[in-house]
Amino acid sequence: MTSYRPATFDEARTLYDIFEITVDDLSRRMGYQANSTADDPDPWAVRRPLWEHLARTGEPAWLAIDDDGRPIGYARSILRDGDRELTEFFVLPGHQSAGVGRELLVRAFPAGAGAAHRSVIATGDPRALGRYLKAGLEMRFPIVTFMGRPSTGTVRTDLGLEPIEASPSILAALDRVDRRVIGHRRTEDHRWLVGQRSAVVARRAGRVVGYAYAGRFQGPIAALDPADLPALLAWAASTAASTAAEAAPGQAAPGPAAPEIGFDVPLTNVVAVRHLLERGYRLDPFVTYYLSDGPAGRFDRYVITSPPLFI
Repeated sequence: MTSYRPATFDEARTLYDIFEITVDDLSRRMGYQANSTADDPDPWAVRRPLWEHLARTGEPAWLAIDDDGRPIGYARSILRDGDRELTEFFVLPGHQSAGVGRELLVRAFPAGAGAAHRSVIATGDPRALGRYLKAGLEMRFPIVTFMGRPSTGTVRTDLGLEPIEASPSILAALDRVDRRVIGHRRTEDHRWLVGQRSAVVARRAGRVVGYAYAGRFQGPIAALDPADLPALLAWAASTAASTAAEAAPGQAAPGPAAPEIGFDVPLTNVVAVRHLLERGYRLDPFVTYYLSDGPAGRFDRYVITSPPLFI
């Protein structure tokens, strides 16, 4: 009989291995690449900071163990300012559709228990989508990855962009933006992101009106006014271009072989969609979906955190 227990911090790699196997199987079944580090020589080194951040700041990850003592699935949520978001929900091939997923969700994604709302970014796997709908969540919008070569182009703007420092005043300003855009604060995620990616706050008349993160993975990007998104997207693309150039000594700017970057964009964000399409970005076939059990935030002015485990 399958048993269930909370995972320990030291089992982060075990959880990641379940994720890797399950997502690669999903890619084969769905006919598109759902794993953004599939071709990386050491994907765990790339993913480890995120998995450890979730282990430190999330709710306990629940691990499913088979009769032989082998881990066969897990689920984990994060609780941020009253919003419980399911970040991971993976069951190994061969153990799916046998009740394991249902039991994991009961433990890792309960209604109430300190949460006013629940949400998830889901893949297109029909079985998982069915479970979320049965759990009382509703489909809000699809999220599409826009892929393209990074460029150094700029957009005319009156915004002042300045590097983010994880000071109490800046974190408080980011919290205020998040409350108006995504509907809740997530101070611990900003504190982590600042240490992982290049980041700027956008000011107008001294007031913080947006922010953007960029690096190997792009986002999140938020603006109180959607009209400010092109300037923030241009900054992110330019930052990615500089990063690519630094990876190729002697090359002043990324050439034709420069790696592509991706922005995970809610299709309700018309301004970002138009901006990226006009600059030659294409829609990747891997589509995710945002579901929640209550009204969503103002995602017409937001770009999702990549990789899209949480908004």
